[in-house]
Amino acid sequence: MGDEQHETFSIASRLDHLFRCVRPPGQGEYSYSAAAEAIRAQQGVSISHTYIWQLRTGRRDNPTIQHLTALAKFFGVPVSYFLNAEAAQQIDTELELLAALREADVTEIALRAADLSPDSRESMTAMIRKIWELEHQKKATDE
Repeated sequence: MGDEQHETFSIASRLDHLFRCVRPPGQGEYSYSAAAEAIRAQQGVSISHTYIWQLRTGRRDNPTIQHLTALAKFFGVPVSYFLNAEAAQQIDTELELLAALREADVTEIALRAADLSPDSRESMTAMIRKIWELEHQKKATDE
């Protein structure tokens, strides 16, 4: 593995990506203190906000498996995210999709659609497709 590839999949870069992509609903990034406190409260793992900052910035790069596991659990990813480049790429794709859905304000539609019957979901998909077509036809005629 070359240095460039190693840097791309460093623990620091993976943790930085999680902080940037996984956020509390309607808020900015988690603070280091909020992450450390949540890990202590929810998992009983002692970790300091300074240590999390050191890991994110690359000042520390050899965390225990307990700390990696706790961070992974906090952000909702498997611990393999920090250890395996292929797993990280797949999870990053999923995180980017979730971020796009959140930014596009379609999360509520997706969540409600998940509880519908297959026939209702198919009808909803057809309606959304038709609305999209109508809007794009209107845009084409407006130009």
